[in-house]
Amino acid sequence: MGKPARTHRGKRVGRVAALAALVALTATGCSGDEILRFGWPVGVTPQADEMRNLWTWTVIAALAVGVIVWALIFWTATFHRKKKNSAVEGPEDLPRQFQYNIPLEIFTVVVPTIMVCVLFFFTATTESDVLDKKPNPDVVVDVIGFQWNWEFKYDDANAKRPDGTQVSTVGSSGEIPLLVLPTNKTIEYRLRSTDVIHSFWVPEFHFKRDVFPDPEKNNQDSSFQNSIDREGSFVGRCAELCGTYHSVMNFEVRALSPDKYDQYIKLRTETNPKTGLPNTASEALTAMNCGELCTPHAVTTQPFNTDRTARTASN
Repeated sequence: MGKPARTHRGKRVGRVAALAALVALTATGCSGDEILRFGWPVGVTPQADEMRNLWTWTVIAALAVGVIVWALIFWTATFHRKKKNSAVEGPEDLPRQFQYNIPLEIFTVVVPTIMVCVLFFFTATTESDVLDKKPNPDVVVDVIGFQWNWEFKYDDANAKRPDGTQVSTVGSSGEIPLLVLPTNKTIEYRLRSTDVIHSFWVPEFHFKRDVFPDPEKNNQDSSFQNSIDREGSFVGRCAELCGTYHSVMNFEVRALSPDKYDQYIKLRTETNPKTGLPNTASEALTAMNCGELCTPHAVTTQPFNTDRTARTASN
């Protein structure tokens, strides 16, 4: 009579677990893609998508292993408990022992080793793809970090002004620097610091790299490449504690379609007739008049208010 009761109890537990899983799935209101992200944020580069895929399959593999382990634990706890009405067990009543089971011991060593090797392979493959560099990128930008702002120089032939200088953008305490880039093009970022160590980080890129002074002297890899999938404005930050105003060392990446980007670079090489100087980033974007994407100031962050009286306690 005991066995049917245990079977009934096991089925009931299974139904409750399935119902709980269904409720948890539907109550979130998430799409299938959001569920498979497992909390991984949306990126804007192919490299970010590759890392997302690695994360998704790693979590799925971990959940599969977890389900098997949990099932074995619950099965053992449910169907192999000591009976309430059984007599006191003696040494001769012990269950079958497995401490000298060689096949079982080999299994528990070989299977985890294979799992680690598979995870290492896909991790190394993804890392290699993310850090891969093409020999002839479409756009090259020199990213120069300093306390506590950024300078961006476009190191391309079409980004030279008539006087031979390169188009550049420098941030100030009153203006967030805009790094304008094309979509669907290979972009190379060459990083350098003029003082302490900074870190170039755009959360939507899912990638950051430290910015060192004189990186070539220390044999440091100071560049990386990516491409941006869609137009938009994305906040960039310094992710390395670099001094007093580290927290406000922000910039903005403005991703434009290739035709808009070419128009922007052309305007940056021309002289503004009102000022007699080359167009600034904000002046070039204003002249383009292409809606929100051409807003002449940052829309994802704002400059630090240097007025000390604004931060004093009021009476």
